[in-house]
Amino acid sequence: MAIIAAFISLVFLYSLVSRRLERTVVTAPILFTSAGGALMAISTEALNELAFDLKGLLLIAELGLVMTLFTDASRVSPNLLKGHANLPIRLLSTGMLLTILLGTLCAMLVFGALTWQEAGILSSILAPTDAGLGQVIVSSPHVPQRIRQALNVEAGLNDGLSVPFLMFFIALAVASEERSGGAVLSGFLIEQLGYGVLIGLGIGIAGGWLLGLAASKEWMAEPLAQLGVVALALACELASKVSGASMFIAAFVAGLSIQVGFRDVAKHSIEFTEEWGQLFNFFVFFLFGMLVARAWTQFSFVIVAYGVLSLTLVRIIPVAIALRGTRLSRPTVLFMGWFGPRGLASIVLGLVYLEEEAHLSQESTIKLATMATVLLSIFAHGLTALPGINRYAKAISPLDNSAPEHEATSPDVEETKRV
Repeated sequence: MAIIAAFISLVFLYSLVSRRLERTVVTAPILFTSAGGALMAISTEALNELAFDLKGLLLIAELGLVMTLFTDASRVSPNLLKGHANLPIRLLSTGMLLTILLGTLCAMLVFGALTWQEAGILSSILAPTDAGLGQVIVSSPHVPQRIRQALNVEAGLNDGLSVPFLMFFIALAVASEERSGGAVLSGFLIEQLGYGVLIGLGIGIAGGWLLGLAASKEWMAEPLAQLGVVALALACELASKVSGASMFIAAFVAGLSIQVGFRDVAKHSIEFTEEWGQLFNFFVFFLFGMLVARAWTQFSFVIVAYGVLSLTLVRIIPVAIALRGTRLSRPTVLFMGWFGPRGLASIVLGLVYLEEEAHLSQESTIKLATMATVLLSIFAHGLTALPGINRYAKAISPLDNSAPEHEATSPDVEETKRV
């Protein structure tokens, strides 16, 4: 109860001063991460409780990622995936693939003991970005709408796209250590991917059709529609547990396919995340601070060095390559490359990896590198957000309205805004 009591008290106190903090560099992730670490430092009871309840806390994080993937996917509009010059699709295809590849290569060079499969696991965990860490970026009127929307859409979708890569590298690593590659990989393809996709399609299409029918017949009370949407995401988790499928792949596919029968799903997903999503986000950062406080003495120079590489070269180079041909200015490319913070998705994917209990030889390295990178990102991106906006706005001020930064975006992009 010490952990829950401290968290609830902090949420209440934060709500009292939240508007004043918006004008400072103290972001919610910085505050809740620091508070979690401080609690571990001063309370022996919290330390014992964390060790005792870690499974329960992992379950909460797992459920939160299922909801996040489902709601993110439910907001995807087909218009987001059209056009050669579309910034989100460039970042989510070329940019993301190169990020995972470069992150894997850097991990193998920095950590000589990592196999390429283990390096792939680490790179996949750290591939997704988090708009919540740079919320001031994606909501600032000083940043061109096209740029902030591209970063927003990227952060809303790359967590779901990272999951298959993570699960695939885990299967390869386990197969390599157990010397049973064929059986493990076939099991992964059939159960994790195949069953996950089928469950997602079945629940998404059937559930979406029923929700759409109820809405058209006016059987469903408008305020309760979001509960029906949430129930489908939870159904994905339950069905996946029974079948051995990946609940994350099922949730993401269900979020995409539900739109076939229920066009208004995005609105109700946004309603849910606006009301409850923030509370989950705060709890994950609070939990993360506690975990860091327990492990920070194990951070070595090599661990921190990889974290710095992951946030700089591993992010900026793929973004620069992905944006070639868009005619965006150099300040814009650097701005988009730097503001790719690692946060909520990486924390939860790291917890998911630990829950898989692969027991790889370099598991400790993967865990510590993930924690160090996210910790660096929380503070580095949080503290540089406001100064970065001001410097970027000054750098692009000479650009006229015909510059690529100011091109009009589809109104559908705004629907993907992630809270």
